[in-house]
Amino acid sequence: MKKRIIILLIIIILFGVGFVLFRTYNKKTTTLEKIKVAEVTHSIFYAPLYVALENGYFEDNGLDVELILTPGADKVSAAVLSEDVQIGFCGPESSIYVYEGKEKDYIQTFAGLTKRDGQFIVSRKKIKDFKMEDLIGKEVLVGRVGGMPALNFENALKNSNVNKQDVNMNTSVEFAALSGSFIGGEGDFVNLFEPNATKLESEGYGYVVGSVGMLSGEVPYTAFNAKKSYIKNNKDVINNFTKAIKKGLDYVKKHNNKEIAKVILNQFPDSSLNDIETIVKRYKDSDSWLDTPYISEESFENLEDIMINANQLDDYVPYNKLINNFYNE
Repeated sequence: MKKRIIILLIIIILFGVGFVLFRTYNKKTTTLEKIKVAEVTHSIFYAPLYVALENGYFEDNGLDVELILTPGADKVSAAVLSEDVQIGFCGPESSIYVYEGKEKDYIQTFAGLTKRDGQFIVSRKKIKDFKMEDLIGKEVLVGRVGGMPALNFENALKNSNVNKQDVNMNTSVEFAALSGSFIGGEGDFVNLFEPNATKLESEGYGYVVGSVGMLSGEVPYTAFNAKKSYIKNNKDVINNFTKAIKKGLDYVKKHNNKEIAKVILNQFPDSSLNDIETIVKRYKDSDSWLDTPYISEESFENLEDIMINANQLDDYVPYNKLINNFYNE
């Protein structure tokens, strides 16, 4: 009996070693396709993407992905249209603006990642039991006019029955400069993604008091896009990219905060493991991530409603033209 068990263990070990060697050999001998992705910001909000990178899910699907930080959805769209990158990662509102601009080879969104706003409201003063009414008469740094951060903040005000005219929304500060401007004394409040919100709080410059995403509701907040022609001519690449994203989403759904934090720690060298774990919990508690990369027509219409209410869009645009799901539910 002992002999059989030993033989069985040896077989299992040899199989495991063989599998690892086979996978390593495959990666070395298979030419990976280089893909450049312009990401709108580098945030723990996008944990499933970084899990896919750190766990080798893109490589498993034949892709070598390079992330290029490109602050602002308008700049991401410009990079995609100019073909400086193959894929953009930003709010789907950017594809709507491009389509409305009569661009012939417009941008299509093919996979989603987040399903609500990932910003947190940071106050210069500590506020117990924060309410959106606390913003009346105050200056809030909200980012660019027409961008997803500003649009969702306006929607959060609307959902809380606060008239946006009663809040001084500062849209003059560039997205990448929000933290620095607030630290420099501008504004009473600022809306920030993580890890910036927690970093600012830990350094004593403010207090995280609320979640824009929880107050605004569900929309396809951040998603992956590409030119219509690129998607048409590179279906295998887009399909494989989407498969890797799905695995990243599956991972964050099935693993705990610490496990996720350990995987993505390398992406945030200036943040501690404890801080990342805290932030991951914050995003999990806010139900920030999609279950699958599929973007539904209903959620896309929710986004359009927000844009129409904010006078950034005159009428609904065709879902089937702008959303090209490569994951089917």
